[in-house]
Amino acid sequence: MYDNVCKFLAESFTSDFATWLLNEPIALTQLSPSELSLEPIRADALILLQSDEIVLHLEFQTRPKVEIPFRMSDYRLRGYRKFPQKKMRQVVIYLQPSDSELVYQTEFILENSWHRFDVIRLWEQPTEIFFNCPGLLPFATLSQTNNQTRTLEEVAQVIEAIEDTRIRSNLAASTAVLSGLVLNKDVIKRILRSDIMRESVIYQDILQEGLEQGIQQNTQEIAIKLINKGISLEIIADATGLTIEQLQKLQAQTEDTQPQ
Repeated sequence: MYDNVCKFLAESFTSDFATWLLNEPIALTQLSPSELSLEPIRADALILLQSDEIVLHLEFQTRPKVEIPFRMSDYRLRGYRKFPQKKMRQVVIYLQPSDSELVYQTEFILENSWHRFDVIRLWEQPTEIFFNCPGLLPFATLSQTNNQTRTLEEVAQVIEAIEDTRIRSNLAASTAVLSGLVLNKDVIKRILRSDIMRESVIYQDILQEGLEQGIQQNTQEIAIKLINKGISLEIIADATGLTIEQLQKLQAQTEDTQPQ
């Protein structure tokens, strides 16, 4: 969900991100990762934005990953192949504090090849940066603040003053999700008004995801009961919509948990 929220913010408030990361409020449009790929690449946290002169490559991460330096180098070369005339700014943005050395890695080295990219650790960023543009407000509680609860209260006040109801609801819902990385959900519910968030596409995504997870869990529970009753997997598959492979995994899990 954090990936989805970060993508939504970067794609909805492109000029705010350009102001923050490029020091210039230029217009950016979305660029599909497939346009730079020679083969399919799954990168949930990958965001590509472009203007006539530059490509902005963002990677939002809650946890450090070993493969990040290679991925940044790989996408830089892909970007050059597709747009040799364009510059490329690459930024890895870490959301959660970490003691790992990986969050300080800013280069990829392979024999005679060397590539450098930028890294932002949100917990080291001054809080006031994120009050400069509406699209950055949801990141404020993850910044270098001495009081995350108070910061969330200040963000909520700014959001409630926004006249555009769609922007207000989307920012409130995005703030609620990202603040969950550092604050208790009860604190977030107390500060952010749920009635503001209900019309947000992010809020609807959360509800839909929760509903789908609930349906999937209930389906699996029913399947396990049928498996325990000795009903054939083919019949259970026909009744639940689960595949034979999924049922076989559930069957193996059930057998592992039974007393020997």
